[in-house]
Amino acid sequence: MAKAMAAVLCFAFHVLVLFLFVGGAARPLYPLHSRFLEGTRQPLQTTRPYNIAHRGSNGEFPEETLPAYKRAIEEGADFIETDILSSKDGVLICFHDVTLDETTDVGKYRKFANRKRTYEVQGVNITGFFTVDFTLKELQSLRVKQRFPYRDQQYNGKFSIITFEDFIEIALQAPRVVGIYPEIKNPVFINQRVKWGDGKRFEDKFVEILKKYGYQGSYLSKNWLKQPVFIQSFAPTSIIHISNLTDLPKILLIDDTTIPTQDTNQTYWEITSDSYFEYIKNYVVGIGPWKDTVVPAVNNYILTPTDLVTRAHAHNLQVHPYTFRNEYNFIHFNFHQDPYEEFDYWINTIGVDGLFTDFTGSLHHFKNWTSNLPSDDSDEQRASDLLQKITLMVNSYRSR
Repeated sequence: MAKAMAAVLCFAFHVLVLFLFVGGAARPLYPLHSRFLEGTRQPLQTTRPYNIAHRGSNGEFPEETLPAYKRAIEEGADFIETDILSSKDGVLICFHDVTLDETTDVGKYRKFANRKRTYEVQGVNITGFFTVDFTLKELQSLRVKQRFPYRDQQYNGKFSIITFEDFIEIALQAPRVVGIYPEIKNPVFINQRVKWGDGKRFEDKFVEILKKYGYQGSYLSKNWLKQPVFIQSFAPTSIIHISNLTDLPKILLIDDTTIPTQDTNQTYWEITSDSYFEYIKNYVVGIGPWKDTVVPAVNNYILTPTDLVTRAHAHNLQVHPYTFRNEYNFIHFNFHQDPYEEFDYWINTIGVDGLFTDFTGSLHHFKNWTSNLPSDDSDEQRASDLLQKITLMVNSYRSR
């Protein structure tokens, strides 16, 4: 009976393939939406440090754009990371700066010239065009550009700002399980400037959207593995507030230790103490420190590492440092301008649990080339890669 059933299934599979190649001319062979592939997609890898695509693959495309995130998924990201702000009309968007000046073309529009404002943000007066003074429709009429002049400029002016929900859809439509890593950005400023009609605050709207798309469960739970997410913030009060709304894992971001937090006026030196770790571990599963906080540097040479990672691990906290970039001006001289040497140092000497990188493909290649996974896992990866290549070849042929 079992053999007969297997034969029937095999026959059905070949008929389906034949239909897709011959009879299904109207429909290209694309991977189906994740909601229809539940349980069949390649799962998130959890045995090696996480490859976190910082604002997408923004070493190649302008940051926080749809192609930057799609490219990061193609390159092997475990998580795609984004910063969440709000528009004037309360729609959550993917954007890093509270001002639009540096990474959009807002300055060229005469109709927006009177929108320039000066606001206090984290104790500093900043002048510019703020996201909170533009509706979503107005924000999406702008075009984004590459932040760094030494990166590829050919995509400037081609892409628009996307919403938090757009971002989530990109992850859910991936051909394998890809996590999301959204940051509640500048919550104190956003809550001062944007008011929601139902009396809720920025953090509430943020969690509502995650719940709307089915994100739930504690770290490594069955539900979490199905749709992985880390919630991150520099603001301890935001972390604590959302802990009352969801059990999804949270990461407390750590800036330079001399800088005060935006909400509690503590220095990050204080919140990296053992006593604070003992307190905050009730709310977070890890920390995301600036990498020079972990390993100080002077004149572009690294010094003796601090004990931050060791102490965080002693409190059962993960460590996901930021940001790893391939350009020579970001790689300390100790690594001979080689990003692979830098990855090796941070993963195998410092022992971090994840890395934020602008160049997802580089970290993915490093992890594959240095992997100690069993051959079965390698075979599975090769099979998955081959299937994706076949899909691309078929689509290319059918589009002619």
